[in-house]
Formats: sequence, C-alpha cells, structure tokens
Amino acid sequence: MTDTGAIPNVHQTVPEDVRRQQDPSLLSLLTCGSVDDGKSTLIGRLLYDMKLVFADQLAALEHDSRQRTTTREDIDFALLVDGLEAEREQGITIDVAYRYFATQRRRFIVADAPGHAEYTRNMATAASTADLAVVLIDCRHGVLQQSRRHSIIASLLGIHHVVLAVNKIDLVGYDQAVFDRIVAGYRQFARELGFASIQPIPLSARFGDNVAGHSKNTPWYDGPSLLEHLETVSVAHGDLEKPFRFPVQYVSRPNSSFRGFAGQIAAGSIAVGDSIVVAGSGQTSKVKDIITFDGSLDRAVEGQAVTLVLEDQIDISRGSIVSAPKNRPTVADHFQAHIIWFDEEAMIPGRSYMLRTETDSVNATVTTLKYVVDIDSFAHIAAKALHRNEIGVCNISTQAPVAFDSYADNRNTGNLILIDRMTNRTVGAGMIDFGLYRAENVHWQALSVDRDARAALLHQRPAVIWFTGLSGSGKSTVANSLEKRLHAKGRHTYLLDGDNIRHGLNRDLGFTDEDRVENIRRIAEVARLMADAGLIVLVSFISPFRSERQFARERMLPGEFVEVFVDTPLEECARRDPKGLYGKAMRGEIKNFTGISSPYEPPENPELHLRTLVADADELAMRIDEWLVRHGEPT
Repeated sequence: MTDTGAIPNVHQTVPEDVRRQQDPSLLSLLTCGSVDDGKSTLIGRLLYDMKLVFADQLAALEHDSRQRTTTREDIDFALLVDGLEAEREQGITIDVAYRYFATQRRRFIVADAPGHAEYTRNMATAASTADLAVVLIDCRHGVLQQSRRHSIIASLLGIHHVVLAVNKIDLVGYDQAVFDRIVAGYRQFARELGFASIQPIPLSARFGDNVAGHSKNTPWYDGPSLLEHLETVSVAHGDLEKPFRFPVQYVSRPNSSFRGFAGQIAAGSIAVGDSIVVAGSGQTSKVKDIITFDGSLDRAVEGQAVTLVLEDQIDISRGSIVSAPKNRPTVADHFQAHIIWFDEEAMIPGRSYMLRTETDSVNATVTTLKYVVDIDSFAHIAAKALHRNEIGVCNISTQAPVAFDSYADNRNTGNLILIDRMTNRTVGAGMIDFGLYRAENVHWQALSVDRDARAALLHQRPAVIWFTGLSGSGKSTVANSLEKRLHAKGRHTYLLDGDNIRHGLNRDLGFTDEDRVENIRRIAEVARLMADAGLIVLVSFISPFRSERQFARERMLPGEFVEVFVDTPLEECARRDPKGLYGKAMRGEIKNFTGISSPYEPPENPELHLRTLVADADELAMRIDEWLVRHGEPT
C-alpha cells in the first residue's frame, strides 16, 4: 500500500483496471505464501503452458535464465513475473505483480504477492480485491508461519476460496504421503477461517505437473489441475443483492444549470426514479438521471462509474455516501475493527492516527487493543501493543462520525487504513466489524454556561502552556516560577506536574511506551477540561513523543496550546540529577528512562524554545509571561 494524496484505502492502491467489475466470467486471484515457495514460478509456468508467452519473450526469458540462474538447462519462469531489477537480482518478489490472461472459459486477473514478512502490506493490497487465493506450500517445509499469516489475512479480507498448491512435489519423489500430511495439517489449521472451499493440488511449478494439465507423475491424484479448477470454481459475488452504496468522488458542475455527483457504485444497483439518502446528513431525494460517458442509463449496477443527477438540490459533497433509504450504512464515531499492522513502530492504544476510509479522512485514536490473534493457534492474546505484521482486534474512536458498513457486508465501505500523522506513512490496514453501542448511547449534552462565559468571569484568556524536556531539565522549576508570576497578577491558574499526577490520576501507569502514551492522553484531556473552565493550565511533563504532544495540541482550541521546550543538554541533566534517577538508569536499575534507555523526540516548532544554560528559571518565566501578553493575555 502506497501513500497517495487522495483518500487511499485497501482498494484504491490497486490499479483502476484491476478493480473487479460485475462480470461472472472474471476471476481475480492472488498467489501467496512463504518465501521461495514458487509463487512467481507458478504464474510464469501457467502462462507458458497456456502458450501465452510470445516467441521474443521466450527467447529473452531463456537468455535471462542462463544469466541469472544456477539451473542453466531450465527456464526460470519467475522472471516472467518479477519485473523489477531488484527482484531479479535478489530472486525475490517485492511488489505486487498483476498479470491478465484469458481462456475460452474465463478471464483472469492474477496478482503475485511477495512472501517476505516486511512486504505483508503488499499482500494485503492484492488480497483486498481477490476472489480466490492460491496458497503455495513448499512440500519439503510444510505449512510455515507466513503461509498461516497470509491465509488469515485472506480470510479477513473476504476471500472465501483457496487453492492449496503443494509445490515442488518433484523434490520429494511425488510422494503422496507428504502431500496428504500437508493437506491434513492445513485443513486443521484453517478450520476457523471460514473458507467456503479448499482445493488441494500437488504440483511442480518448475516442470508443470498439474499446472495446466494432469501429470502422469501423480497417478494417485484424481482431482483437477490448477487451470481446470480456476476455470470452473464458482465465486458468485451477489453484489447486486446488497444495499445500494455510492461514494461520491466529486461534484460535477460544468455550468450553472447542471449539478451531478460522480463516483463508482460500490454495491447494489440504482435506477431512475429510485429514492436515495445521504448517509451523514439524512437528506433524501430521487434519482432524476444516470449519466455515463456513453450516455444516460435507466439502471446502473455495482462497479459502474456514473454521475447521478437528483431531483432536489440537497447538500452533497465529495466523500458523502449515497445509499438506499431503507438500508443505510452505520454512521458512528466508535467501532471495532481487525487491524493488520505494517509499521516497525508498534501501534499503541491512546496514540492518535489519521484514519481514512472510502470516503472519510479523520483523526482517530485506538482506544483499546482487545487482543492479538496468535497465527498458530488463533488464541486471543492480551497485549499492550500491536507489532509489525501482527493482527489485532481494536476499538477505534474517531474525531467525527464516519459512515461505514461491516467489512463482511461490503469490502468497499468497510475498509480503513491508519496513517502516521507525523511521517504520513501508512502504518496499518483494517476491516471494520461493527459500530459500538457507545456511538448510539453517548451524546454531547448542551450546556448553558460555556467556555467563553467562564473565561469572561475570570477576566482572562484560557491557555494550556505545555512544558516538555528531559528529566532534570528544569521544567517544573520554570513552570512553578511562571505560576507565581501569573498568580501575583491575579490570574487563575493550575499547575499539572508529571510527578504529582502519578501519585493519583496516573498512579496505575508505568514507564513503557504504551503507558507513556496513556499518561499524556489522560493529562491532555484533564488540561482541556481545565481550559474549558477558563483556567490558564501549566502542564509540566517530559512527554517524550511528538505524536502525543500533537494529540494534546489538537484537543485544544486553535491558539490555545503553547508548547514550551525547556532545552537542557542530556549531560547537564545527568550532572544535576536532582532525584538520583540518571545514576540509577545508567547502572541499569531503572528501565525505560527517557534519554538513556528510552527516546526523547524534541519539538520541531515550539512556540517557545528556552535554553536553561543561558538564563535562570525566573528569567525564563518572565520571557513566557511576556510572550503571553504579546499574544493576547490581558495585562
């Protein structure tokens, strides 16, 4: 999955012509499994046996095989699919390679997914649009961890049909016992994955056994060849029976007399005269016209790109979901989802991410990591973080309500991705399970006395002055001096100090990354409430991570958050060591100590950058006071 400037999701990262249309003769499949199980070789062999390789391609393939392989007498069919130079040089698949071909019975789109764990996101991209997965198993090694991981991801992403391709059967002398053992083991593993069909096939991608035709080397196998099964397997979609879903991609207004809504129908069908509703606002209308490049239609179905013209001038914008009135998507700000994590930096509950769905882009927080799925036993394992390539079940809260369906009901409107807001990296992909009751039962209560009224009574402008820096940098000393100055001027303040808070509100938290994130989340919420009460809030916390400080900033009103970086070199902090903590940390007696065994990410653009080596606490407090006056604090 690559990051784009549009609203990316699991589906949008696939080329547009790869998107599955409403065509029963088209089968979209992917090959997946562990490294070196022969995925690329199998696709190349299939194309070769079907005589879909041109003479000049074959000549180039034979030449490249002699140059790059150790088996110079054989053609390396993987080279047909591994198009990147890096892939050819390393002998691995890195990106998803798509191939298109057809027989007299069916048309195919096949995606070759990489097997390395670090490219799991690429496999998930391919799986998100596939109807069938060909899971390759090297018969010498059996079902490996990556084979299981890919099978679980395929199941989560809505794939119901699997071909268990037990490859390299020639290397074990075409032994039926080896085949039967692998099949039995995989079927036992996959019992809980809910696949509608699992078709085991013994094959040799290298020599073509049971690829495009039956092999004389496996007389004990009476099932179909791979091609025969792919041509005949039924993967009926039933998408036309699903409720109508139309994510609006843009509003078309070529002139003042025309207003249409363009997009691709994600599910169901629509006809002229049908009633519709806008999921978020609840506004209703009827379809006046359905326009395509080739002219108007009376009816359009899932997969078609159309422009809808409505009878009424209702408010619809890019990102809105138009749906059937009697079967609407869920609109909620809290839901459960399965998350596949891609990033090297673990997902930590309480940390804020950018969440993008088919239509929405909002700030979101993983409020709870309910469990991590063990890929060997399917056991639900309690965990505080979700690490790279792990699959977990989470509760997610969004800053604003989003419209969605359960992924099981609709792939297009039930998927999401999570993006790191600091780096813009796609860090995870998710499948929404259902909205949580909180979304229906918890609502904002309107209050008569608001923030402005409270601030006016106190004759001051609320602010959250956030002091960050290493332990021993002087944050608390400067904050205390500032509070004294403000108190003397008649200001209403409160100082939230990290050590003091850990004696009460946050006494249950330690110093792991997960606990530090929750520590800041809680204190940011408390500071927001105090600012809402009209106070000037001074917050003195190490708060080592930029993402959490950004989260705190976004909880406040614009201009209300003032980040103060108390910049003291680590060596000076260790020399001061007012609490004796650095000495203990350097002796290994304290784990996860910021600056020693845990990172500190200094602010990049703080409102105030204070260097304690050139001024004392009172001078620095005076500088902050002067800054507040210049930026609107009453004198």
